[in-house]
Amino acid sequence: MKPFLRHALFASAMLVLPMGSAFAAPDPEDDAQAQDKSEIVVTGTLDTPTTTAAGLSLTPREVPQSVTLVDRQRIDDFALTNVNDLLNQVVGINVERVETDRTYFNSRGFDITNFQVDGIGLPLLWGIQFGDLDTALFDRVEAVRGANAIMSGVGNPSATINYVRKRPLDTLKASATAQYGSWDQKRLEADVSVPLTNTVAARLIFAHEDRDSYLDYNHVNRNVYGALLSWKITPGITATVGYSRQENHADGVLWGALPLTYTDGTRIDYPVSASTSADWTYWNVTDQSVFAELDYAFGGGWSAKGVLTYKRFEEHAKLLYAYGYPDKATGLGAGGMSGIYPSIYDQYLGDFYASGPVHLFGREHQLAFGVSTSRQDALEYENFSADPIDFPAVQDWDHVQVAEPSYPGEYLAADYSDRLTRAYGAAHINLSDKLKGVVGASAMWIKSTGTSYGTDQSRDDSGVSPYVGAVYDVTPNVSLYASYTGIFNPQIEVDINNRKLDPAKGTSIEGGIKSSWFGGRLYATASLFRAKQKGLASFAGTFGAGGAGQIGDSYYEGTDTTSKGFELELAGKVTDNWTLSGGYTGLQIKDNAGNKARTFLPTKALKLATTYAVPQLNDLKLGAQLRWQNQITYADPGVQDYGVVTGDVILKQQGYAVVDLMAGIRLVDRVRATINVRNVGDKKYLASLMWGQAFYAAPRSAAVSLSFAY
Repeated sequence: MKPFLRHALFASAMLVLPMGSAFAAPDPEDDAQAQDKSEIVVTGTLDTPTTTAAGLSLTPREVPQSVTLVDRQRIDDFALTNVNDLLNQVVGINVERVETDRTYFNSRGFDITNFQVDGIGLPLLWGIQFGDLDTALFDRVEAVRGANAIMSGVGNPSATINYVRKRPLDTLKASATAQYGSWDQKRLEADVSVPLTNTVAARLIFAHEDRDSYLDYNHVNRNVYGALLSWKITPGITATVGYSRQENHADGVLWGALPLTYTDGTRIDYPVSASTSADWTYWNVTDQSVFAELDYAFGGGWSAKGVLTYKRFEEHAKLLYAYGYPDKATGLGAGGMSGIYPSIYDQYLGDFYASGPVHLFGREHQLAFGVSTSRQDALEYENFSADPIDFPAVQDWDHVQVAEPSYPGEYLAADYSDRLTRAYGAAHINLSDKLKGVVGASAMWIKSTGTSYGTDQSRDDSGVSPYVGAVYDVTPNVSLYASYTGIFNPQIEVDINNRKLDPAKGTSIEGGIKSSWFGGRLYATASLFRAKQKGLASFAGTFGAGGAGQIGDSYYEGTDTTSKGFELELAGKVTDNWTLSGGYTGLQIKDNAGNKARTFLPTKALKLATTYAVPQLNDLKLGAQLRWQNQITYADPGVQDYGVVTGDVILKQQGYAVVDLMAGIRLVDRVRATINVRNVGDKKYLASLMWGQAFYAAPRSAAVSLSFAY
């Protein structure tokens, strides 16, 4: 089982390359949302300047990497109310639902650890999403694939995910949505932006969701709150403060998942609803964040910004984990363990930078430089039950639950701190009318102190990641690009001795072509990429009784890994009423011996989405989403311990396709009804093979929404 990974690396950083999608369709709503230079707005052509979070004003065509944007319109059309469902639709991104309340993400063969809000590095703890992160707080979500040392401070060749907050607007705007769906899903969402004076505006956001599940015993109750206030102190100085809170309470949760084979290596035929949980388990998470931002424009194109952020993450979980392999004849043989895990994590971030133009050799160039610092303090408690736990026969798991054990009392199992300091600089160099370059570097200093389950967590690492990229305009509509990044990727995974692995190091290169069609309404790209990492964490086993780490947690070993492949992507409007987006990814992942690695990841994937509007029929809109991936596998060595089979058992999930449909119509002025149907074909497939255990993804479901907008 994958772990509560014990140590977070704080990649606090600012974007230096633009996050605006070179493929996003022009959207007037984006213009209305643009209140701050940290937000990227694509206004219609590949030649329209955008302003990065670090102030470099670049056109999307000058971005030497692959970028995808999911805007608010698509979020609303397809009811993408949580980040897991949203990222599942992004080209080149895989969502690994390993448990009900713990999710991993990866791209180009590697785990995504760089997550930001408005370009500020607020990474997920251990690169994992606990519970479902609601999308009610965000205007859009941006993904930059590939190594991104300048943007995030960590040269991880997967992707950076940037959540762009909704901000106060200059005009009154209000919306509300009520939704009812399968498994008694009830959701209410409200969003109000009010200009209080000519210089002060506020925005309030709320969402509530309550639902049962297709999984036995599972239930989720979630509340989301957001409040932001902006003040234009002078024409050149703007201050913004904000607070957000998400409470995600889940019962009947999975810790680990289903054992997939019997002791003889044959697959167990589970119903889609199968779960190893019980109704007394829970995983409650409260995630709070407060930020203060001051933006000062000097004039002459130069500006400076300072952002202070505090984040507090609290969890309290009572969990049940199943291990072992049942006997085929009796269905018995799975054992269990249970624990209560309260934890508190406090994160502090500060980021300060300046940017602006310089004139050299008769041309204008841009510079950006800054420093950031961050700290995370963690307190993790454990209350582990020593009671023996035996699961009933497999065929009875839907109606016979494991009895709740006793717990001896909690103790402080881990107390540690992680610090990261970073200095960075970048330049956009105007070499000629057709050739532009981006160069820069990020220097990092990482220090950890404290203990985890009796193991000293002290470390002191530092490194520098260089970046260089170029874009050449072949024609007014076609550009070639290439980029190179040095990889310095600090890792939070631990070895068999419960000590963090050394940073992975290597290189990442990418090259491709970007083009625009139909007067700039439709954008198409093609890219080739390759990344090499030495010492990358690879799953090696789980801690048992007497081990150096928490029982059930994973440990890793460093392996040399190479990923290479290609991506094709397009997005935009074919006509004024027809939108189209999506792409294809082809991938190879090998270890240093040339063998296939990380085989639980698909090596071929296709994602497409389209909508068609008929304005004359009460603004009727029809839409569809398609996800397809090829076969994935996992070599399970554990079943050999029972002496029935020899050699690893190869677990397989055959390739599959999932189609979602939507239809929406205006009932009266400002009121709209929408129906969303997911997994129309009711495809049965495993949500992930990342750990060798798994549960089934959701079957066919439907939801009806009623929305009001002013």
